Amino acid sequence: YHLGVLYNNGDGVPQDYKEAVRWWRLAAELGFVEAHNNLGIMYEQGLGVSQDYKEAVRWYTLAAKQGYATAQYNLGSMYHKGLGVPQDDKEAVRLLKPLAEEGDADAQNNLGVIYENGDGVPQDYKEAVRWYALAAEQGNATAQKNLGSMYQKGDGVPQDYKEAERWYLLAAEQGKVSAQYNLGVLYSNGKGVPQDYKKAVRWYALAAEQGDVDAQYNLGLMYFFGEGVPQDNVYAHMWWNIAASTGDDDAKANKKIVEKKMTSSQIEEAQRLARKCVKKNYKGC
Repeated sequence: YHLGVLYNNGDGVPQDYKEAVRWWRLAAELGFVEAHNNLGIMYEQGLGVSQDYKEAVRWYTLAAKQGYATAQYNLGSMYHKGLGVPQDDKEAVRLLKPLAEEGDADAQNNLGVIYENGDGVPQDYKEAVRWYALAAEQGNATAQKNLGSMYQKGDGVPQDYKEAERWYLLAAEQGKVSAQYNLGVLYSNGKGVPQDYKKAVRWYALAAEQGDVDAQYNLGLMYFFGEGVPQDNVYAHMWWNIAASTGDDDAKANKKIVEKKMTSSQIEEAQRLARKCVKKNYKGC
């Protein structure tokens, strides 16, 4: 089992997922429950083996039946997503709820999603908030973002933009891209927080660097209108060009609008900057 871990992590040996699978398969035959779960992960993600959700479910089930909590969570997630098994949120709840009650933050967050959407259970925003809050208080970034959304919308709690900002901020500081984008929107619109275009640009930029198309589009708007940054049609075009390349229709339309205000050399410069930005994976654009 431990040899499999070494090959999986590339710890003291060249990283080799196929070799990790080989050793974990041997360990699984000896009854190592961790190996059962790890083989499930490899099949789910297609690491060292062909991706096979049904096979992932088989290995997760073997580990889950032995009471291995991580496998129970993984199996619950497969039922929730309908991967390798027919989608079954009731079964997902059955597997996730005991883990959530024991304090597993990922399970708590997933239960929150299920209750928020009414998947396999009656829709219950208050129950969703309860599970999100338990996970968020443990530092789970996804739950923090989800809790912020509940406060922003007023679902299951009184609408409270300041509280939304607080939870988005905690998630955004952990790199949660959707929270970074949502913070940008709050600061741009001045909803529940003082309007602050510079802060909006900062959070949009961080989300844009992670490839968030909506943030890239909004950055184009900020440059076009000179909000939080000096007005710059070249950078507006650059961001809209990047967003348009992923199929954003609004970005395509706005790119045409701004081109009417630009010289041919400015358009060429914007296109050059866009290509450079994409090559740098949007970092430092």
